[in-house]
Amino acid sequence: MKNGLKLGAKLVERIMGGIFTLCGFAAVLFVAVITVFLFVSGIPAIGEIGLGDFLLCTVWSPTSANPQYGILPFITASVMGTAGAIIIGVPIGLMCAVYISKFAPKKLRGVLREAVSLLSGIPSVVYGLVGMIIIVPAVRTVFGLPDGANLFSAIIVLSIMILPSVISVSETAINAVPHEFEEGSLALGATKTETVFKISVPAAKSGILASVVLGIGRAIGEAMAVMMVSGNVANMPKLFGSVRFLTTAVASEMSYSSGLQRKALFSIALVLFIFILIINFVLNFVIKRKKD
Repeated sequence: MKNGLKLGAKLVERIMGGIFTLCGFAAVLFVAVITVFLFVSGIPAIGEIGLGDFLLCTVWSPTSANPQYGILPFITASVMGTAGAIIIGVPIGLMCAVYISKFAPKKLRGVLREAVSLLSGIPSVVYGLVGMIIIVPAVRTVFGLPDGANLFSAIIVLSIMILPSVISVSETAINAVPHEFEEGSLALGATKTETVFKISVPAAKSGILASVVLGIGRAIGEAMAVMMVSGNVANMPKLFGSVRFLTTAVASEMSYSSGLQRKALFSIALVLFIFILIINFVLNFVIKRKKD
């Protein structure tokens, strides 16, 4: 009887191990298929337009008599928008995580965690709608602009959208710091605030950097909300000027594009994909070095 139970348990374990292995390979397969598809679809247009003209030209006018396919405005707008969102969102998110983890009362802590979870579940189009109704008019009024749909409004919306990722991952990392570290610091006479910011936060830096990686991925990959608040015009970016991001360029023109224009949009998607890969590789390399 016992031998039969052991054999049954081993069989179940092997089956579950096979299922887990299959799921792991499926994830790798999906990434490989997407990568191959983007390269196959994006390389021809780059070869036809020219790599230099495609990446460095400042004019995007695919429907004009003399079409031009320069995506430098899209690249710089995406970089500036993502950087601005990280500069604003990461400090706010980290401070929120520290408060929830170390300073908030127990009852309030649960409420705040639920609020962060709810914030992460809000669809991006809702963020865009709120941005159109509240943030864009506010930016227009405060800065005396003819139109509030600009890069600054997009940065504000993106900084709000990355908060759930930064807060939840940073809080988890801070909570994972051994209590002995904090107890030792307090025993030596440090205050609670000094202990948190000189012991707990530095000890959780790898997890905090991981939250930054997730925030960058969310910011640079967002399309709908950005399209609704940025003006969606292919200009070289200015803080209070209308801009178009890499993601919004693809989303706004794919439905009616054809010919070389459609191929160029696949090339934009390829550039965005490579851009995200480079960012993830660099930040993961930094995280691993921090751990070592």
